[in-house]
Amino acid sequence: MSQKFDLVVIGGGPAGYVAAIKAAQYGKTVAMVEVERAGGTCLNWGCIPTKALLKQAEFAVHLQHAEDYGFKVEGVSFDFAKVVAKSRKAADKMAMGIDHLFKKNKITPFKGTGTILRPGLVEVSYVDGQPAEQLECENIVIATGARPRTLPGIVLDRKTVMTSREALALSECPKSILIIGAGAIGVEFAYFYNAFGAKVTLVEFAPNILPIEDEDSSKLLLRKFESYGIEVLTSTKVTGLDILENGAKATFEGKPPKGGDTFEKVLVAVGVEARLEGLLGPDIKLDLERGFVRTNSDYSTSLPGVFAIGDVNGPPWLAHEASWEAGQCIDGIYGGITPRKGHLVPGCTYAQPQVASVGATERKLKEQGIPYKVGKFPFIANGKAVGTGDTDGFVKLLYGEAHHELLGAHIVGSEATELIAELNLAMNLEATLEDVLATMHAHPTLSEVIADASAVAIGKAVHM
Repeated sequence: MSQKFDLVVIGGGPAGYVAAIKAAQYGKTVAMVEVERAGGTCLNWGCIPTKALLKQAEFAVHLQHAEDYGFKVEGVSFDFAKVVAKSRKAADKMAMGIDHLFKKNKITPFKGTGTILRPGLVEVSYVDGQPAEQLECENIVIATGARPRTLPGIVLDRKTVMTSREALALSECPKSILIIGAGAIGVEFAYFYNAFGAKVTLVEFAPNILPIEDEDSSKLLLRKFESYGIEVLTSTKVTGLDILENGAKATFEGKPPKGGDTFEKVLVAVGVEARLEGLLGPDIKLDLERGFVRTNSDYSTSLPGVFAIGDVNGPPWLAHEASWEAGQCIDGIYGGITPRKGHLVPGCTYAQPQVASVGATERKLKEQGIPYKVGKFPFIANGKAVGTGDTDGFVKLLYGEAHHELLGAHIVGSEATELIAELNLAMNLEATLEDVLATMHAHPTLSEVIADASAVAIGKAVHM
């Protein structure tokens, strides 16, 4: 016997749960199929718990520099297990919030694995031995997300050689850790472990850490990381790992680490792959592209009535992009709008100093032959930053040379991930340099740097 719904959503992360709620708001009956806890990787093993850990790391660093603020702190110690436990509590609290939203919107949850037997029919399998159930529906949304991948020759035993998921559950801070991959995840964990005293070696195959960011941002963060004592090896790759009794021995191609080739723990942070296991029945085929579900402009797949949103359909693998796609997809199905795919996706890295960006990098504009003006202003010349001691970093704005439209924005510094929203809105509204300068920025605030950087671009800076 089967149950009938208007929509079945497979996967309860930032794409899936938003899609379910949006559909319910249209008055549709919705089933949510999730094998773990609602919230997905982001809430349970990514965005939320890591931000809790990074805040605690920032606090630890402030304690180390308490004398700079006029405080004398002696005999400080920490309980690493409690540090991790606090991050788990943050995830638990947010998960409870999603459960409440499901009840409020009358969404029916199924805790199991969803398998598409054919368009309009999903089977839910349970790990506890319950009989499988079948759900009939008009539409299916695939939102199964992605999982960390590894590299050839590197085996994940998930104890010594870990992904970010295992790293979030360690009860003790390792004495030494090798982090492979210096994207946002690798950089954030490098900052966190270093703050609690681990000897951190960060390896990146590309010439820069945070390789998709503007080079100025990457270079400044590199200098800060090296000042923290983090060993950063760019243009280097790990070609193999041998798991030992109490750690792992790595082989390198490029720059050898100064501190030796043996580490207590290894974190592999080299990207993700789509979660597709168990998704399709034996008679179902779904078109893929580079291992991710291929979608059309309205998020439809090669199967009629089946849509795919979030990480499972490819980059960028970001929670806010996944939630945005959910809204677009559901509005397209039930609201009669023409969906669109994200074109102004902010990137955020939450180490200290923070890194945030939206739009084109200077490298990209040069490659495309687009004439532009640069406005760059340092936080050290900002009154709020000087007053709070958060002077590392800058705002760098790229404006079109002819019409002064904002083409790209890059921020390194305190609260960069909050400040980027103004610039994302400016780009979405097609604001010009003159529009930014005509917007009054409160004093003293860090946001004043945005106006100052804009003034630099046309040679009218007051504060430098």
